[in-house]
Amino acid sequence: MTAATLKHPVSCIQPQSFEAEKHWYPKALNATIHPMMSFFLNLSIDRIIKRYCHLQPRVKYAVLDELLSYVPKYFQWAGADLIHVTNEKGARHMAVIENNSCPSGQKSMPLLNDAQEQGGYRKLIEETFLPWLKGKRRVVKGALAVIYDKNPMEAEAYAGVMADVFNEPVYYAYYTDDQASETIRFEKNVMQLLVEGEWIPIRAAFRYVTQRPWMRLPLQGKTHIFNPIITCLAGGRNKMIAAKAYDLFNAELQESGLSIFTPQTIWDVSKAEIPLWVGKMGGQAVIKNPYSNAGQGVYTIVSQKELDEFMAIDFKYEQFIVQSLIGNYQWSSISPQGRLYHVGTMPNKKGESFVCDIRMMVGATPSGIQPICVYSRRSKMPLVDEIEDSTNSWDMLGTNLSIKLGDNQWNSDTNRLLLTDRRDFNTLGVGLDDLIEAYIQTVLSMIAIDRMGKMLVGTKGQFKMSLFKSLNRDATLINEIMK
Repeated sequence: MTAATLKHPVSCIQPQSFEAEKHWYPKALNATIHPMMSFFLNLSIDRIIKRYCHLQPRVKYAVLDELLSYVPKYFQWAGADLIHVTNEKGARHMAVIENNSCPSGQKSMPLLNDAQEQGGYRKLIEETFLPWLKGKRRVVKGALAVIYDKNPMEAEAYAGVMADVFNEPVYYAYYTDDQASETIRFEKNVMQLLVEGEWIPIRAAFRYVTQRPWMRLPLQGKTHIFNPIITCLAGGRNKMIAAKAYDLFNAELQESGLSIFTPQTIWDVSKAEIPLWVGKMGGQAVIKNPYSNAGQGVYTIVSQKELDEFMAIDFKYEQFIVQSLIGNYQWSSISPQGRLYHVGTMPNKKGESFVCDIRMMVGATPSGIQPICVYSRRSKMPLVDEIEDSTNSWDMLGTNLSIKLGDNQWNSDTNRLLLTDRRDFNTLGVGLDDLIEAYIQTVLSMIAIDRMGKMLVGTKGQFKMSLFKSLNRDATLINEIMK
C-alpha cells in the first residue's frame, strides 16, 4: 500500500516548523495569563511545601518534600481532574475525580512567558520527555515519533517541539483500531512506521493514544513509549484500578497527615448490584464504566428515571464503579465524608452558578514533579436547588468538553472552556491555596498509580497478569490486553 492510498499516511515533522496558531484554541492564543496563576506556576517546591505545612500542621515538611521529589518509574506525565467541594460545615477540598495518562490541556493554557511561543509543550518535552529518554540504559537505533488517536491539535504540537528540541525530524502517525496494521507494526518488539513504502524503526514514541490503548500497544517492547501502557492499566485509563491504588496509598499515608481526597467509591460492582448501591447513597450516585475517558461512560443519577435509563443500556464490560454524587447541597449523596457539594463558579448576572472542574497537568522533572498547565471547564446548565424527575443531571454536572461524533471522530464544545486568564479565572472562585492543594492532590494520585504499576510488573519486567486479574475481574478487559 502506497502513501498515496493510505487514509492517514505518516507525516514527517521537520525542525523549525512549529506554528503557534495551529496548536491553541483561538480564545487561548492571545489570552493573558492571570497574575495569580503566573505566581503559582513560578513558585518553588520549597515555598509550596512551607505554605501547605503551615496550613496543615500535621503534615511534615520532609514527607511532603519526598513525595513532590518522587521519581516515577512509569507515570511521567499526568493530568488530574479535580472539583472544588465543600460541606455543610464549610470545609473545602479539591477532590480528585480521575487522573489521566495522556492529558490534554496545552491548547487551553495562556502563555506563561510571551517570549516562549511553544509554551507548556516545550516545558514538557524539555524537562520531562528529554530527561526520561536520556535516563534509559538501552535505546534501539531509530527515529522519534508521536502517535495519536485523538487531539491532533496538541499531538502535532508535541511532534513539532520534539523536532526542535532533538534537532531531527519526528514522525507523526494516526493510530486507531482500524489503522493498527496499516501504518504501524511491531517487529522483534520494535515499533516501526510505514513511511513512503519503507518501515522505519522507532526508538521512542510520545503517545497520545487514549482509546483502549492496551489493544494496540504492547506492555513490553524495545521502543520506549511515553507514558507506557502499564500506566493506563494501573489507573491512568482504568478507574477501577485507580480507586484501589488510591486506597492502598492512603493506607500508607495515614500517619503523615496526607491523603488523596476522592468521592466515596465502590468498586467491582456488577450491573445487577448498581440499584442497591445507588439506594444506599440516598438515590444519587455516579456510575462509571472504568475504562472510558473524555467524558464517555459516566452516568450521573439523581432520580429513578435516570437509574432506569441506565439499567436499560447494554454494556460491553461487566464491572462498574459507583461513586457518591457531588451535586447541590439539597441533592448530593450521603457518604461517610458527609454531604459534599460543589462550590461552583461565582454567580453570573442572572444569579446562576455552574459546576466547574480544574485540570492540573504535571510532569516529572529532575527537580521534582512540576505543574505545567491548568485550565477549567464548566457544565452546560447551572446548578438548581431542587430537582424533578425530568431533570437532566448530566447537563448540570458534566464538564468534559469532548463530543463523540462516531468511531474515532471527536469535536469539542469550547464555549464551556474557562481559561486561567485575566477574564475567566476570576469566575472560578479558587485562590492560591486551592491551586496548591490541587497540585498536591494531583501528585499524590500520580504517585499512587505509578506505585500500582510497579506492583503489576515483576523484577524481570514481566506483567503480573494473575495479580491484575485478581484486582480487575473483568474478562472482557482481560481479553483486550495485547499479549
